[in-house]
Amino acid sequence: MNVLVTGAGGFIGSHLVEDQLQKGRKVTAFDLDFPSLNGTTAHAQLQKITGDIRNKDLVERSLAGVDIVFHLASAHLSLMTSEKDYWDINVSATKALVDLCRTSGVERFVHCSSVGIYGDVSGAPANEESSCAPDLVYDKTKLAGEQGVTRFYQETGYPISVVRPVWVYGPRCPRTSKLFKSIRNQRFPLVGQGRNLRHCIYISDLLEAFELCATRDEAVGQTFVFGDEAAVTVAQLINEIALTMNVPPPKFKIPLTVATPICRLTEALFKARGKEPPLSKRTLEFFTRNTSFDISKARTVLGFIPRISLRDGLRLTYDHLSRQGQLN
Repeated sequence: MNVLVTGAGGFIGSHLVEDQLQKGRKVTAFDLDFPSLNGTTAHAQLQKITGDIRNKDLVERSLAGVDIVFHLASAHLSLMTSEKDYWDINVSATKALVDLCRTSGVERFVHCSSVGIYGDVSGAPANEESSCAPDLVYDKTKLAGEQGVTRFYQETGYPISVVRPVWVYGPRCPRTSKLFKSIRNQRFPLVGQGRNLRHCIYISDLLEAFELCATRDEAVGQTFVFGDEAAVTVAQLINEIALTMNVPPPKFKIPLTVATPICRLTEALFKARGKEPPLSKRTLEFFTRNTSFDISKARTVLGFIPRISLRDGLRLTYDHLSRQGQLN
C-alpha cells in the first residue's frame, strides 16, 4: 500500500510517516521542509517531496500510485501568515487536493481537522454534533476546510474521513517541549485560576486513530473527535507535568485581567515589526478556553481505545526530552 502524508515535516506528520513505514507501506512525505523527519530520511520506502500544497501540478504528480492520503498540511501557528494565506492553504488547497485525489484514483482521503473549530466549549463535554463557534482565523479556516471536504463526500460519494484531534502532545512537539522546559525552570506563570478544561491525547493514540479512519469501512463519510479518556483542568495538567519532572508546581500567578492587555499589546507590537510575538491572544486560549469532549462515537463506531494515560504520556515525553538534552 502506498500513502501520501501532507504536512509530513511537522510534529504529528513526522510521527505518522514513521508509523506508516513501520507498517510496511511506501510513504510519500510532502511538505515545505522536514525539520522533524530525522531518523527516517534514508528509509528505502520513503520519498520526500519538498513543495507548497498550493502547487497543483506538483501535488498531482505526487499522487501517482497513491492509495491513501493523510492530509495534515495547514497554515497553523504563525501570526505572520496573512489571512489570505490561511484561506488559500486551509480551504482552497484542501478542496483542490481532495478533487485531485478522486481523479487520480486515490482510494481513501483522511482529513486532519481540529477541535479548535468549536471555539470555547460550553456544556462540556462536546461531541461531533455540537455547534462550532471559532474566533481565530486558523480555527475559522479549519472549519471551512473540513466543511468543504464533507460537502465533497456528500456530492460525490468519494471516501473521506475527518479526524478532529484534541491537544496532541509527545516527543518532538515544540509546544510540549516549551511547556516542560518553562515549568522545570520555574518560569511558567499560571494565568487565572487554571480551572478551564484541557483534553489531551498522546501521539501514539492519535496515530491509531488515523489508521482506523484510513482502513475501516465504518469511517467513510464520518467525522470523529479523538482524545484520551477525559479532560483535566489546566491546573491539573501543569501540576502533573511538575510531578513527572519532580519539581515544584508553578507558584507565579497572573490575573487574567492583567495578562489579557499584556498579550494583546505584545502581539500588536511584534506584528508591527514583522516578528512572531512571544505572547498573543492564542497564548491566552490555553488558560481560558474549555476543550472537553465525548469520544463515544470513535469508541463505538471504530473501536477506538486510548491506551496511553495522561500520566504515562507525560512520562514518555519527559524521558524523551531528557535523553535529547532539551530541558536545559
